[in-house]
Amino acid sequence: FVSEALILEAIEVAHKHIKTMCKVQEELRAAVGKPKRDVPEAPANESMEKVLDKKYAGALREAYSIAKKSDRKNAVDEIKVAARAELVPASDDGSLAKDFEYLFEMACYKTLRVNITRDNRRVDGRKTTDIRAIDCQVQVLKRPHGSALFTRGETQSLGVVTLGTSDDAQRSESVYSPLEEKHFMLHYNMPGYSVGEPKRLGAPGRREVGHGNLAERALRASVPSRLRFPYSIRMVSEITESNGSSSMASVCSGTLAMLDAGVPLLEPVAGIAMGLIKEGKDVAVLSDILGDEDALGDMDFKVAGGKSGITALQMDMKIAGVSIDVLRKALEQARDGRLHILGKMTAVLGKAKDLSSRAPRIEQIKIKSERIRDLIGPGGRNIKKIVADTGCKIDINDEGVVNLASNNGEAAALAKRMIHFLTSDPEINEVYLGIVKKVSDFGAFVEIKPGVEGLVHISQLAAQRVNKVEDVVKEGDEVMVKVIEIDRTGRIKLSRKDAVGKEPIDIMKTWSN
Repeated sequence: FVSEALILEAIEVAHKHIKTMCKVQEELRAAVGKPKRDVPEAPANESMEKVLDKKYAGALREAYSIAKKSDRKNAVDEIKVAARAELVPASDDGSLAKDFEYLFEMACYKTLRVNITRDNRRVDGRKTTDIRAIDCQVQVLKRPHGSALFTRGETQSLGVVTLGTSDDAQRSESVYSPLEEKHFMLHYNMPGYSVGEPKRLGAPGRREVGHGNLAERALRASVPSRLRFPYSIRMVSEITESNGSSSMASVCSGTLAMLDAGVPLLEPVAGIAMGLIKEGKDVAVLSDILGDEDALGDMDFKVAGGKSGITALQMDMKIAGVSIDVLRKALEQARDGRLHILGKMTAVLGKAKDLSSRAPRIEQIKIKSERIRDLIGPGGRNIKKIVADTGCKIDINDEGVVNLASNNGEAAALAKRMIHFLTSDPEINEVYLGIVKKVSDFGAFVEIKPGVEGLVHISQLAAQRVNKVEDVVKEGDEVMVKVIEIDRTGRIKLSRKDAVGKEPIDIMKTWSN
């Protein structure tokens, strides 16, 4: 999370060095550049422009005062049909139609901008700093681990979150490393029906991928570390209607859906799209822009973050640039809007719920790194047995952090005891069910854990005197033994006679079976 002041400072420093680089480029052009071709502008159709301005400007101003997107579009289309019928004859060879398309678009462009800069009237009647009506709902879908519906005006995102284990992480190769694991993923889908189009559904396009990456970056700063929350998280944003800033709506629905799923975010994150209308010296910075204000305006500046600061930025410009003062105003206005949106969101759900009963339960166990081989066993024998006996998923990293995933509480508890049994040191007075691995004249070597053996001296085999070890135990026998001593070198002394009538630690029976 980065403050607005720090971002502005960074931009100012960067701009200072950009000027230096531009100066070098200008010097290079002056030294070796070629003369530029003179491309004359196409002559304007002034008579058509005058008719549009005189007869249709008023109707366009009224059309661009209609709040509802579909009604506004229908009104503008009706004006366009009427104007085209008057200005483009049926016998046209295509040249007048081309002029008309350009001039009508420019008329719409001027109308929206004049309404805002001169009359201080936005398309839907809002002031420049107003945010559209917001509605938030959580747990709108019962089956997924978390879900939320975020609506801002005529833009709506359905966020759906699924929790998985480390096996569900997205693995990919890149130029930076041979294998990357991505434990937080956000996928953005915008079907045609969200903007009233009967469009083919296919693979995500460039726009969907870009919007998803922006929303993912905005939320990633608040996603807890793997040590704190050892789950893989997949968030999907389904845009069900769109009229401006669907990527920022995805940030909001993503926050709510993850909180609904029980993800302990560092803090809630929201996003807002800022716009700009610049006509000469008149400058209007717009909060929460509509689709038309994006299309006909000068800037689309997306800002996402929480109360602590900004997590992601993206700016698209249609003019030569903006001053640092305009940028400062846009960031300050975006902060006010972001906090307003966060207030609406946290009023519905301010902190993470308990994990869904359908989500896998993951527990973390820390073992000594030198004990990893004891847990895995030769050829993976030990860990394969735990997985086979309990049905749990087990993941171990090089630091000795063991992630245990299961939907069955009893199975998870059994797996934990088995892991503890394999990775803990034997303790004095503990009783084990062991297997005789070797017999000698002075006693028997008994394996009490996989790879851990101790000696039962001949004097500790039975209460009565034993003349020959084989009279009591043979190789392969199961025997109850008690740990009576562990010397400084780690050698374990066992007793069979002291274990008579006692029960071994509970996990021994399970492991032996």
